[in-house]
Amino acid sequence: MAEMKAFVYHGPEKMSLEMVSKPIIQQPTDAIVKVTTSTICGTDKHIRHGGLPEVEPGRIIGHEFCGIVEEVGSSVTRFKPGDRVAVSCVTQCMECFYCRRGIYSQCENGSWIFGYMIDGCQADYVRVPYADSGMHLIPNDLEDEDVLFVGDILSTGYFGAESGKIQPGDTIAVFGSGPVGMCAMATARLWGPSRIVAVDIDDSRLEFALKHGWADVGLNPNKVDVVQELRDMTDGRGADVTIEANGFEPTFKGAINSVRPSGTVSIIGVFEKPQIVEMNKLWIKNITIRMGLLNANRIPELIKLIRAGKINMRPLITHTLPLTKVAEAYDIFEERRDNAIKVVLKADA
Repeated sequence: MAEMKAFVYHGPEKMSLEMVSKPIIQQPTDAIVKVTTSTICGTDKHIRHGGLPEVEPGRIIGHEFCGIVEEVGSSVTRFKPGDRVAVSCVTQCMECFYCRRGIYSQCENGSWIFGYMIDGCQADYVRVPYADSGMHLIPNDLEDEDVLFVGDILSTGYFGAESGKIQPGDTIAVFGSGPVGMCAMATARLWGPSRIVAVDIDDSRLEFALKHGWADVGLNPNKVDVVQELRDMTDGRGADVTIEANGFEPTFKGAINSVRPSGTVSIIGVFEKPQIVEMNKLWIKNITIRMGLLNANRIPELIKLIRAGKINMRPLITHTLPLTKVAEAYDIFEERRDNAIKVVLKADA
């Protein structure tokens, strides 16, 4: 059987690049994709350190990628070998109760997440279930790096902004200025808020978000009282919408404490630990709290927006390494070497 390189999880702190069997078509709806570009995400970091114990040893990691279709199953009609595709990190059958309602993240016939429930993309090849619905053609005038994030972090940011029910003129505060947070800021612009506030303890990331126009104001909780600053900006009310994009207690509390009465808290961070929701204080404020896994239901629209120049998240890419250096790439990402934000892996030439 043919083999390929893949980054494999063998338990907390045990991940290695090794030779494994190349995937094959298992169902008529499958496709085999040669991975050309992939990334390292925050969820991968959680997996590496045992924060997501559901991930089984032997799993190939990675879920955000582009590639070239090598083979398709007999039921795949929208794609052919040679097509360049961006791929959703969650699979969708398009037939079950949830898929028919556009809630692809809860697909009853899988809702598989690459690198989590099924083998992922930090490898030479990947099997894509339900290829007709999960893959998206990359326009000829765009490169992988232009659309690389539509399958996960850009869709996650969009989901966070959409869940916030943003109205024109709103003040939006995003807690966590990592890649997902910045994608939430960029997509929040689509609803016409008057002000987007980035909140983070890393000044370099605040400056980055401001430099690229994703945020209008940057607040560091170690230097200012964020809750009070947001009230001062909004006639004493607080932010209309807060988006939690980090998955830690300080950002969780910040998002809840900073929203105005009858405002919305949208949570898209990945949490490893339980959080306390003080219902005795919150119920009287008419706050809406929404959360969840991205639906990846707007990838075609996001690609159109990218192609039209309305969204450009390519500046997030600060480091690019070959797949053969994936272990080093993880260290760069986790240690934020040279202000690393997003680390990209390229296939061997």
